[in-house]
Amino acid sequence: MCKPEYKNTLSLVAYLFGYPDAEWWESLPAARADAAALENQQQRTVLLETIDYIQLLGHREYEEQYVRVFEFSSNTNLYLTMHDRTDFGKQAREMLAFKNLFLDNGYDTNKELPDFLPALLELAAVLPEAQARGVLETARAKIELLRRRFVEAKLAHTFLLDVILTEADALEGETA
Repeated sequence: MCKPEYKNTLSLVAYLFGYPDAEWWESLPAARADAAALENQQQRTVLLETIDYIQLLGHREYEEQYVRVFEFSSNTNLYLTMHDRTDFGKQAREMLAFKNLFLDNGYDTNKELPDFLPALLELAAVLPEAQARGVLETARAKIELLRRRFVEAKLAHTFLLDVILTEADALEGETA
């Protein structure tokens, strides 16, 4: 049986992709402690190094980078249906599929659009393995596209996407 560590890992990645407001910064030491407690050395290292990077930048510089990269860039924002905006009918169908993913698992998105990557990660983190795998598989192609764009932009957060894909692969191996 797969250890539920994927739940903690995905929650941490969702947190690290969250907007760095005052509450977020206050919670960063707890996130560091949670990351340090992970058994998977590779995942633990990536998360701790990401936190180190964020802390090295500091509040203002990291917030400016976050806004520039994840909110103002159409290539690297965290809304998974926004990366191919040439077909608005397709985008609407994809958005509906993500919305149904939440509803089918007994949740709804009240604060965020259903294609927001941190929201999808939080959903996967509260679900049993098979359902979490389904969420990650539904989003996988979009996460892989986002990863390619992060690589092109030379973003440190690329490694967080690797963590997600590694967890998806592990869940696939455990529940297949």
